[in-house]
Amino acid sequence: RRPGAAAARMEEEEDEVGGGRRAAGSGAVSAHFVRCLYAVGFLDLFGVSMVVPLMNLHIKSLGASHTVAGIIGSLYGVMQLFSSTFVGCWSDLVGRRYSLLACILLSALGYFLLGISTTVFLFAISRVPVGIFKHTLSISKALLSDLVSERDRPLVMGRFNAASSVGFILGPVVGGYLAEFEGGFYQTSFICAFIFLLNGGLVWMLPWSEENIGNKEHYQDKGASSFSAKSNHDQHLKAAACRAVTNSSFFQSPWIQVATVMKKINGIACSNLWDVFLVRFLMSVAILLYYSNFTLALEERFGVKPLFAGYLMSYSSSLGVLAGCLLGPITRLYQHNTYRLLLHSSTFTCVLILLYASALSIWMVILSSTFLAFSTTIGRTCIIDLELTVGGSEASGTLLGVGQSVTSVGRIIAPLLSGIAQEFSPCGPPSLAVGLALVAIVIMNANKQKYCSHGNEKLKNQ
Repeated sequence: RRPGAAAARMEEEEDEVGGGRRAAGSGAVSAHFVRCLYAVGFLDLFGVSMVVPLMNLHIKSLGASHTVAGIIGSLYGVMQLFSSTFVGCWSDLVGRRYSLLACILLSALGYFLLGISTTVFLFAISRVPVGIFKHTLSISKALLSDLVSERDRPLVMGRFNAASSVGFILGPVVGGYLAEFEGGFYQTSFICAFIFLLNGGLVWMLPWSEENIGNKEHYQDKGASSFSAKSNHDQHLKAAACRAVTNSSFFQSPWIQVATVMKKINGIACSNLWDVFLVRFLMSVAILLYYSNFTLALEERFGVKPLFAGYLMSYSSSLGVLAGCLLGPITRLYQHNTYRLLLHSSTFTCVLILLYASALSIWMVILSSTFLAFSTTIGRTCIIDLELTVGGSEASGTLLGVGQSVTSVGRIIAPLLSGIAQEFSPCGPPSLAVGLALVAIVIMNANKQKYCSHGNEKLKNQ
């Protein structure tokens, strides 16, 4: 018995060593791929944040009225609202590589047109390709969800958001410096277009074929460990095979692509994800209400200058980057229970907004802003992970697109609600935000069983 058991044990150890080597090889490829996607996210928001703060000044210099400037800004939001779901679903159909490249290059075209916009009409035309195809971050997140396991997804998403936020912090500084020169806006727009072209070259040079092989080996090793893992292995191989097939779908008839996209969107609309998207909508509006009149409210309530409010918002953004880097240890502390972490972060966000609304001194505002940067960053990452966990990662592009559309609706509604609430009090918008956050928390508690069942399956599969 003992010699036979020892021989069997030696065979198991050899299999583990061989599997470990293969996993290490594929893991190295995945790690390189993921780091390149971090760079894509950084460059994306770095280029965009160089231009966006200067756009209102530029369109006014072209002779546009405040109303026209507002209409063009709203037009961009409306295009994002309707295009995000379709582009996300299209990325599921044709593959991440071609859809990501198309979005990057067409966004570069939009910023190039912005660099030659000498009239209000050309300015409006330049916003069309950007409004329709500026979904590079959503597709990058969908690609990340394809590459990593569900257990590592919050950590990787948090680091991706942190890298993107660094670009968002540095971009306005560079754009503001360039704007000081004559024709600075045009130079900044051309530099932004060049950054997007550089991003497209980075995406093109990614090791896509090696990554497919690495993923296949990873799931094969994972599938051999247990019966439950084997079922996961089969599902992942089917998903990988579908992605391999859809890479050729880029060259299919546009009518076939549109029909397939509409079918996938209808499947998401008829699913049981309404509560997850409702929670995302309510929390998005609550956070937007917090920031909507932040500068004006601080001036009216505490007499501080707009410059101080700008410094405070930059301080919060920097802390948000730190929160993204700390998401890994936090998720391990919660034993990778995304639902519980989302519930606690949303509750903490609600309390902090209430603290800001009732603040008696500027120091209470600084305290609430400090911790709110952590809770909102964690909550934003967790709601994406919950969407992919409940909805299934096979349609991650569609799910992230619908989620982005939900957030776009919040961006359209929040300014209106903020204006109405501010008629009563400077504390009106954050007070309304507290009420919406409480509704989101109640919805999460009411659907606790569904979220927990998905979380338990997730832990069993790993």
